[in-house]
Amino acid sequence: MTPLRSRLTCAVFALAGGAGPALANPYDCLIEANQTVELRSPVEGLIHSVLVKRGDRVQAGQVLVQLDSSVEQSSVELARYRSQVGGRLQSARNRMEYATKKFERSQELHSKDFVAAQARDEAQAEKLLAESAYKEAQEELEVARLEFRQASEALSRRSLRSPFEGVVVDRLLNPGDLAESGTGRKPILKLAQVKPLRVEVVLPIEAYGKVKRLSTAEITPEALGGSYTANVTIVDSVFDAASGTFGVRLELPNSASTLPAGVRCRADFPALRGLKGRAVPLSGSAR
Repeated sequence: MTPLRSRLTCAVFALAGGAGPALANPYDCLIEANQTVELRSPVEGLIHSVLVKRGDRVQAGQVLVQLDSSVEQSSVELARYRSQVGGRLQSARNRMEYATKKFERSQELHSKDFVAAQARDEAQAEKLLAESAYKEAQEELEVARLEFRQASEALSRRSLRSPFEGVVVDRLLNPGDLAESGTGRKPILKLAQVKPLRVEVVLPIEAYGKVKRLSTAEITPEALGGSYTANVTIVDSVFDAASGTFGVRLELPNSASTLPAGVRCRADFPALRGLKGRAVPLSGSAR
């Protein structure tokens, strides 16, 4: 049993006076962010700019942090130039076309006994060498294009983007700080996805089988007023033996981003109206 489940279960039994029969609906719940992430850099580098602050709303794909990228930018420019230079390829093509025509003329003249076989063979060898040089120039140009792509990807890793639409919970590093890669390092930002929100509820064992995935519940946030419809997304199949409860998770759309996360609430399940059982609290058990 998690500390949160244990604390709330004790509180609910105190309020309910034990496990006697009672109308359990609605149930205590907690509105939480759908997901939270700690934004870290995939590479080590000096932070050039942090473009958001605590409380800012961010969009998916929005650049939030820019690391110093002067070296990477120069590498991209050099790789771009190499990928666009076609002089060597054009020269190799011209030599190949000339050698091909020279061989064709030598072949025709040899068939009329105007040139020796040796001259024809030399023209043929020259043609084969020119074709090899042209192929090599093509391959080098393709390698240059791949190097440009690689340099561009390395540059893009210096810009940290938001993985979802959400809100900045905290800003831990600032311009001039060193961003270090690895999960053990200090994150730059903490983000929370609040559209949609998730709602965690703990139900008594008597409710099992009555609340199903995709069913709905009316959610009433504490002290904020209003009622919102949420859809059940997870129903735990593993019970908590000590309290005789199981967890349920719901998704609350929050399309206008009007509701905050971290708010206590009450969940009214139409399928459980009239159910006799124990009142139980919220839990974070549904994962």
